[in-house]
Amino acid sequence: MADLLEPAADQAARNPIRHIGESAEYRAARQALLIEEIELKRQIERVAAQRRALPPGAELPQDYGFVAEDGRRVTLEELFGPHQTLVVYSYMFGPQRKAPCPMCTSFMSGMEHVIPDVQQRVGIAFTARSPIERLIEWKQKRGWVHMPIFSDIDGDYTRHWVHPDDADVPSYNVFTRRDGTIRHFWSEEMTEADPGQDPRGAIERNPLWLVLDSTPEGRDPHWHPRLSY
Repeated sequence: MADLLEPAADQAARNPIRHIGESAEYRAARQALLIEEIELKRQIERVAAQRRALPPGAELPQDYGFVAEDGRRVTLEELFGPHQTLVVYSYMFGPQRKAPCPMCTSFMSGMEHVIPDVQQRVGIAFTARSPIERLIEWKQKRGWVHMPIFSDIDGDYTRHWVHPDDADVPSYNVFTRRDGTIRHFWSEEMTEADPGQDPRGAIERNPLWLVLDSTPEGRDPHWHPRLSY
């Protein structure tokens, strides 16, 4: 497929956009950047295709239990709902914390209003190790309505799919259910931080960072969002 794509430079050369008062220097630099943006878009598509083509992952050793907002005990399989795929985001809000992680909270706030859209295609759940009452309290403080939160009060899921030592770290996992068998499909595997950057995965999901990446200030590795302003 990649061999059938025209060179990014040729595609960029047809770009008709020009801005009032821009200099020749600006346009030349912007055209060079556009070529890189086209290549980045194509790289994102190639990586997504490679991810979708992964062989079957590990079969889950057990059906994990969670506590829902209404106090019911539910299983991981129930979190799939009618879907064959389930996304589970584990956020940093263990019993040792007075409040949830601001970074996790920022990400979840950005997801809040697209949850109904996501649920048209796949199941999605957000889980943390604190009791469900604490999770509900902070859900209400943030004004979340659509966010499906669950307490991993027993910690089995967290120890198997987040951190073996039950550490208070985030994790993003995708599971599949095919022919009655639940398997792990993919998880974000955090890499070491490059110079001047926070450690993060290859996929950026937080609209906060996507917006800042489009500005001349960019990201500040020493700045993080707050829980309130």
